[in-house]
Amino acid sequence: MNDMRAALYDSYGPPEVLYEGRVPVPVRGPGEVLVRVHAASVNGGELHGRAGKIRLVTGRRFPQRVGLDFAGEVAEVDASVTGLRAGDRVWGLLGRTFGSAAEYVSVRPRQIAYAPENVTLTESVSLVAGGTTSLTALRDKARLRAGERLLVRGASGGVGSVAVQLGKALGAHVTGLASAKNLGFVRDLGADEALDHRATPLAGLDRFDVVLDTVGTEHRALQQRLASGGRLVSIAFDIDRPVRSIGYIAGSAVQGRRRVRFFSGNPKHDLLAELAGYVERGDLRPVVDTVHPLADIAAAHRALEAGGVRGKHVLHLT
Repeated sequence: MNDMRAALYDSYGPPEVLYEGRVPVPVRGPGEVLVRVHAASVNGGELHGRAGKIRLVTGRRFPQRVGLDFAGEVAEVDASVTGLRAGDRVWGLLGRTFGSAAEYVSVRPRQIAYAPENVTLTESVSLVAGGTTSLTALRDKARLRAGERLLVRGASGGVGSVAVQLGKALGAHVTGLASAKNLGFVRDLGADEALDHRATPLAGLDRFDVVLDTVGTEHRALQQRLASGGRLVSIAFDIDRPVRSIGYIAGSAVQGRRRVRFFSGNPKHDLLAELAGYVERGDLRPVVDTVHPLADIAAAHRALEAGGVRGKHVLHLT
């Protein structure tokens, strides 16, 4: 086993730059676990990376890789690692790098946890990035409480579809903003209300105790929809106006509780294990829009860029 299949691109550009190629199988280092990947999902940050919008971070060395999260089976375990063995079903994230859209990844044990037993690996990967992000945003950053009013902007997407479910599990009254064609889908996820984002100006919305923004624009308008003591959490900034957007987020710190709470997740084992519990208890269910073979990586990126996604586009590798 010298090389493996992986999604690659040799230059920044549209989805068509992506292809299935071959790279060396990662060498498992001391204290690491080699995981055979069954599935990975397509995340919004990868689209920006592939398009060259964050090249100050991704650099100019090619070929480059895609994929943040994964679900699979342990293939090899370093002798110093305890609690894991070959064949264990696990899920996890690479952290602040790309490359999980491949047949194998080598990771630290803190980057993975046992995958939930009541769903398939292909289904479970749809929850990894969105689930850990939603848990961090709603419970840890916003401290959402039972009975509070929650607005999820982008409620049908990879993060939003999980946040709607988690908001209900935490006892909130949930309103979702989504495209008109996805309003029924958002209600099926458990939202108390679902509103067409094109037909509903932000200024016309009610006030909310917590707003979760997955889009990254119009932060000022969203702040104005906060009730007394309300909290706004954003997981994105305006990628087309990054300096202005990040500047506004940073400057909002002077507003105290009404500031924009922005974070970039890098979850570890405990959060992944906790997320599995929500799935196994039935509080969260996987939401897979489409399953693509790895060879169709360009089509998967193209579909996510087109918008209107319901949950996640998933890459199947086995």
